[in-house]
Amino acid sequence: MPLVNEALEAAIARPRRSMLYMPGANARALEKAKTLPADSLILDLEDAVAPDAKEAARKQVVAAVKAGGYGKRELVIRINSLDTGWGHEDVPAVAKSGADAILIAKVESAAQVQHVEHLLGVWGGPDDLALMAMIETPMGVLNAAEIARASARMICLVMGTSDLAKDLHAAHTRERLPMLTSLGLCLLAARANRIAIVDGVHLDLADDAGFDHACRQGRELGFDGKTLIHPKQIEGANTAFAPSADDVAWSKKIIAAHAEAEAKGEGVVLVDGKLIENLHVEAAERLVALAERVAELEKAG
Repeated sequence: MPLVNEALEAAIARPRRSMLYMPGANARALEKAKTLPADSLILDLEDAVAPDAKEAARKQVVAAVKAGGYGKRELVIRINSLDTGWGHEDVPAVAKSGADAILIAKVESAAQVQHVEHLLGVWGGPDDLALMAMIETPMGVLNAAEIARASARMICLVMGTSDLAKDLHAAHTRERLPMLTSLGLCLLAARANRIAIVDGVHLDLADDAGFDHACRQGRELGFDGKTLIHPKQIEGANTAFAPSADDVAWSKKIIAAHAEAEAKGEGVVLVDGKLIENLHVEAAERLVALAERVAELEKAG
């Protein structure tokens, strides 16, 4: 499905090393978020908000986004499922809020995404308002590919590993072996449809070593970043999912060497004893571009 516009295409590639959930009912948290070095903020109207606070949280989040002050942080509003009355009230409120994206909870089919897309049309959501989908159930995992291509607005899959583990009757382990099949299927779905994908949360705030391991594992698997439940996790995620200085230097070196080889009519080149082909250059160019976007975000503060 073609993208609506260039803004959405650019949104797919933006850094999402850290996506921090912020409870929509907590005014102090929404204000504090303006100072936190997270790449993205998920202003939550769903799990973090009690039923009797849904309406107040919705008004508060929309007002906060409209007021601004969040710099270049990506502002994502997680709405309630459309299986609830809250979800249907969330969409018209969020449509013209100025948020960068809507995160749809508990997505299990393309039809759910398309329903939200339709409602955005009804309520005048701008063309560059993106959609993201929470994949947090077995059915969502099995239908991840159709969800990833359900709408031209779709830019990112977000793993909800806590709910998924519950539904799978799976254990929470350091290596996350019970989750690897689900994580892998969703990664395939995202990459096949050329959209972003972000890993699930690490719940044990006292387990710093476990969090670092999960970030490292997520980066190795191919995730773009990690969702977070506390500001103390931001630095670790930003470090884990950012290209290192050594990686950037190596990437620039092989890009230059390959360009020189191509100018001589050669398709491959040896750099420090390693065979470099076009596929390595593509990966290197992607890494350098990410590093540049990260540097721009960090400079903006």
